Amino acid sequence: MVIIEQEQLAGVPVLHVVKLEKRDERLPLIFFIHGFTSAKEHNLHFGYLLAEAGYRAVLPDALFHGERDEGLSERKLQLSFWDIVVRTITEIEEMKNDLVSRGLADRERIGLAGTSMGGIVTFGALAVYPWVRAAVALMGCPNYSAFFDEMIEEGKRRQIDIPLPPTLLALEKEKLARYDLSKQPEKLDGRPLFIWHGKADQVVPYAYTYEFYKQIKPLYEGNEDRLQFIADPHAGHKVTREAFLETVRWFREHV
Repeated sequence: MVIIEQEQLAGVPVLHVVKLEKRDERLPLIFFIHGFTSAKEHNLHFGYLLAEAGYRAVLPDALFHGERDEGLSERKLQLSFWDIVVRTITEIEEMKNDLVSRGLADRERIGLAGTSMGGIVTFGALAVYPWVRAAVALMGCPNYSAFFDEMIEEGKRRQIDIPLPPTLLALEKEKLARYDLSKQPEKLDGRPLFIWHGKADQVVPYAYTYEFYKQIKPLYEGNEDRLQFIADPHAGHKVTREAFLETVRWFREHV
């Protein structure tokens, strides 16, 4: 029987999904990170299938989301996007350390996945955490720099007031450089990576993801089974059933 428990890991509210009989065992661990304006509960189908497969699945609420909602306006939430991304990357390691220290997670078998903002977080975490054994990015973007610029331009088109002068915007963009996997693809170090993106996505540009896939494909020469890219020709900004079943299969094979 799969159980779902609400708890806090390193101060972060999470849903902890695991088979009852394996609850206190040291297990392979998968983090699943939700999208922008979503919450941990919205990805429970992933948690359930991962737990059924023998993993300990942890679904956290990102800053200002779910249980951590502080009632920010849409504008303030949008302006906090990259702070939320970076904070989530930091918290993933803190939560991992919590579980490992309690003997509940196998430090050699840890996977990371996410949708939309969670996919962006996944790419960023791969740039800084060599302990991530395998990853799945659904509708994410590895090119932080280009997406930062895209979001600024979109804000201008929508006449959203951005309360930072160009010099400070440049500094904010510079802070993201260490997480920009497109600028340091060698950080992947051959780790298994599954990427899924809908070609009709109007929220997170498909082009950035596809260009990144072409960029890293030569790095997996001889290990082609460790890199998979699925482009859904019809999907918009919504993960298909095929994508989440493939996510579970990917982790079963690589973590």
